[in-house]
Amino acid sequence: INNYKTDLPLKKGLSSSAAVCVLTARAINRVYDLKMTTRGEMEYAYQGEILTPSMCGRMDQACAFGSRPVSMIYDGEFLDVSEIRVPKPLYYCIVDLKAKKDTVVILRDLQSAYPNAQTKEQEDVQNVLGPINLDITSRASKAFSEGNAEVLGKLMNEAQEHFDRAGQGVCPSQLTAPVLHKILEYPKIQNLVYGGKGVGAGGDGTAQFICKSEEAQEEVKQILEQDLSVEVMKLVIEASSNIKKALIPAAGFGLGLFPATKSICPPLFPIVDEDGIAKPAILIVVQELIDGGIEKVIIVVQPNDLPAYEDFFKKPLPAQNYARLNQQQKLMAKNILRLGEKIELVVQLKQEGFGNAVLCAKDAIGKDAFLLVLGDHLYKTKHDNKHPCVQQILECYKEICSDGSALIGLQKSPGDVISHFGAATGTWLSGGNETLKISTLKEKPTVEEATAHLKVPGYDDNSFLTVFGYYVIPSIIFDHLQKQHDNNLRGNNGQFGFTDVLRSVMNEVGAKGLVMKGERFDLGTPEHFLTTTRNWK
Repeated sequence: INNYKTDLPLKKGLSSSAAVCVLTARAINRVYDLKMTTRGEMEYAYQGEILTPSMCGRMDQACAFGSRPVSMIYDGEFLDVSEIRVPKPLYYCIVDLKAKKDTVVILRDLQSAYPNAQTKEQEDVQNVLGPINLDITSRASKAFSEGNAEVLGKLMNEAQEHFDRAGQGVCPSQLTAPVLHKILEYPKIQNLVYGGKGVGAGGDGTAQFICKSEEAQEEVKQILEQDLSVEVMKLVIEASSNIKKALIPAAGFGLGLFPATKSICPPLFPIVDEDGIAKPAILIVVQELIDGGIEKVIIVVQPNDLPAYEDFFKKPLPAQNYARLNQQQKLMAKNILRLGEKIELVVQLKQEGFGNAVLCAKDAIGKDAFLLVLGDHLYKTKHDNKHPCVQQILECYKEICSDGSALIGLQKSPGDVISHFGAATGTWLSGGNETLKISTLKEKPTVEEATAHLKVPGYDDNSFLTVFGYYVIPSIIFDHLQKQHDNNLRGNNGQFGFTDVLRSVMNEVGAKGLVMKGERFDLGTPEHFLTTTRNWK
């Protein structure tokens, strides 16, 4: 591997070789479909790492988890890694000190304290890297899980003080680190950060600070770069999403596309995607959900459609057909099976409406809030926005729904289409016209009803907010759906509806709306399907 484009500063304790080894293990895992977990990739990455000149330790392979904080325990061959969920963003500055350090010397001198300490200085090293480190990291894990940046900063300071005392005793040539300490003690940034410390094995390689806010993070970067001619990289540890499951009701008959739906359900209709590959529509939806951080997708299907979904997502191609694929198609076939591992298929035995379909997934969803996505639509992010639709609604949910309220994706629409969709109105929340507190929600209103009851503040007379097709809903909706079924509360069409139940949830916990920066593509009628196939790619 000719690594000529690394953008991390080399020999600064930032684990560039570990990252390359992890990426290599991950690439081989996926190309050859070895079905290794992230832990397995870390193990093989470490076997590669010990062959590199830098010989980073086991801890550096934690980069396999990306920007997600993890707690790692390792002792010889034993390794245990668990993710730490963070409730709010944390803002770091990583500083290349533009100085020199010799990690080989540092590690040699620290390791001289093991297995048996011969001097008081070596006893200090064992104490700091043993029980003191365990105590600090245990408290840090708790602070991470609480999103407590102030406590994390204090722990960083405390860890640096302990390490200075022990490290300088056995390796003064490297761990006295005058450049590092000048940065850590720089007066102009002290009121902008909660704390800071060196990175990795210490020395004059890299410093890290946890900042008091996003604005403070930018100010620290500007001060240090302008005053001290160092390079500062901003790192944001995003809040962990509570939304790990998505539900796609895909058991509708597709009346508008009959008789095509006699042989195949609308979610399995082929669409030529942006990469030029023909895919079932639901594959495009599932891929975006997984890419957006969803860990499990529950698809509700008709009994007659179950074999088709199982065959597509769960079963490999016959060997003779797989052998005829080109390399790109073989990778696609493997990717479909990997997605299938994250899919649970639930059967709706009777076609009794959208509300019934959602209720069928009660056991699969469990007690957590979940993302509900319509199965007969596609969703595309607008070209001027970098965040996919899934990320938009999940990030918004983290920001404005900590009170347990529901969140409904919305789209600005003209009056001539409003009768085809659910529609909502409310009062805008602070920060412009992107989020609002929903006061009224109505299923497929007429233009007259919308004009009378669904006007949106700041919109002209012919513009309304219609349902986009993404909902983040608390699990209490299953209680309301169960009550609806127990009391046989069906609509005029004899089906169990969904909007009335969603309004009941709104009355209990509230609901907010997000105007999505994206487009909704309907697959429900020949006209809409034709428009989608023309405009999707």
